[in-house]
Amino acid sequence: MSKVPSFSATISRIQIIDAARGWLGTPYVHQASAKGAGCDCLGLIRGVWRELYGGEPEAPPAYTPDWNERHWRGGEEKLLGAARRNMRARGDLAFEPGDALVFRVCADGPAKHCGVAIAPDRFIHAYAGRAVIESWLSRWWRERLAGAFIFPGAE
Repeated sequence: MSKVPSFSATISRIQIIDAARGWLGTPYVHQASAKGAGCDCLGLIRGVWRELYGGEPEAPPAYTPDWNERHWRGGEEKLLGAARRNMRARGDLAFEPGDALVFRVCADGPAKHCGVAIAPDRFIHAYAGRAVIESWLSRWWRERLAGAFIFPGAE
């Protein structure tokens, strides 16, 4: 099992939130991560990471854009696995503004969506068919929360 990277610099939660807000309005483009040009939900997290730390911790594998992936059958959790390798998991699914949130959109499918909490009831994410937006963290989203993760060095 790999160890979560450690960084000597402290990252404030305000820095994380400001970095995520800088992506607002970026068009949705599957598997992209270019501020202002296009990204998906993982591309948003990757872009925030690059802004905070420089390079990315690992290259993302190919993945489908389908949130409704039901042929998964309990296989590998690629998104959750990458989050666990590179951030500290919160055990109780509680989160703070500035944490990365990972969602399982289908109860019987893999975790396929992510975003950044910016308040107890708001998060920023790339929404298919739209753009990077700020959304209410409604009951629908909370029921699908599969993991909450602390960016390295975040205080």
